[in-house]
Amino acid sequence: MNSKVAVVILNWNGQSFLEQFLPSVVKYSGNARIIVADNNSTDNSIQFLKDNYPAIELIKLDQNFGFAGGYNNALKQIDSEYYILLNSDVEVTENWLMPMIDLLDSDKSIAACQPKIKDYNNKESFEYAGASGGFIDKYGYPFCRGRIFESLEKDNNQHNSIKEIFWASGACLFIRSNEYHSIGGLDEFFFAHMEEIDLCWRLKNQGKKIMVCPSSTVYHVGGGTLNKVKPQKTFLNFRNSLLTLHKNLPENKRFIIIFTRILLDGIAGVKFIISGKPSHTWAIVRAHFSFYGAISQNKKKRKTVNNPNLTGQISKSIVKGYYLDNCKSFNDFVK
Repeated sequence: MNSKVAVVILNWNGQSFLEQFLPSVVKYSGNARIIVADNNSTDNSIQFLKDNYPAIELIKLDQNFGFAGGYNNALKQIDSEYYILLNSDVEVTENWLMPMIDLLDSDKSIAACQPKIKDYNNKESFEYAGASGGFIDKYGYPFCRGRIFESLEKDNNQHNSIKEIFWASGACLFIRSNEYHSIGGLDEFFFAHMEEIDLCWRLKNQGKKIMVCPSSTVYHVGGGTLNKVKPQKTFLNFRNSLLTLHKNLPENKRFIIIFTRILLDGIAGVKFIISGKPSHTWAIVRAHFSFYGAISQNKKKRKTVNNPNLTGQISKSIVKGYYLDNCKSFNDFVK
């Protein structure tokens, strides 16, 4: 493997993660370039890297641009054929790179792919952010091979096949640099959360393939920089989901699906109140107003879609499947 592969780790005040997980990246990444892009950290991250990993390339950004803006600004400065967007809280394993690079090399229509992503704190289980490949349902709700909403499956090798999916996880995303830049990279308005789904959907709308290659495995801590119980995570989740639908759905389906999602968001808001979490209900309200305010700007980002690749979109409702039909695993839902 040569420097055509760049492993790019975005860091923001993550010195503890760098200390814990950089050793595995250095040990198992062969001749790939390893680059840390720092989102203007205020901890000792940069000095730690200079003292302990002087061979690792460092890109210092002058402010915290978030996940999307951080990667966009960093990747403009990196000339490699393949980018690997790797979270700082990911432990990689031996031979994690070659199966993925071989897959990309085998088919130029594959724009992006991900490995199997398992839970660092429970290594028998899939991890929330990606598991063994991302899918969406008829209303645009994301789920994974190995994860339905909050239900995580144990990995019993039931999802070990290489498979075309709808979206690949931003926790460990392999992507062709030319494809990344040709569609404008990640949407910086998203700041964080769901931006990789939007990115992959835009690639799918150009007819490209997104794949999962489970013969490569990584372990993800998850929630490392944005705690999933915080209202801000709820705000970004609901707002960015609506933005993704508005930007990428075909015109003949856009209104009815977004209208349905708005109704379901209302039900979710009531559920948060009943659960004693009114701050999350308010986060949903704020998300909707932010979405409405961004409609005009978001509309300008739409691209003409001629031959979309809809593989990985399941023509059923995951909400109905999960809550009414008791489908708690991927195979239960898609059968």
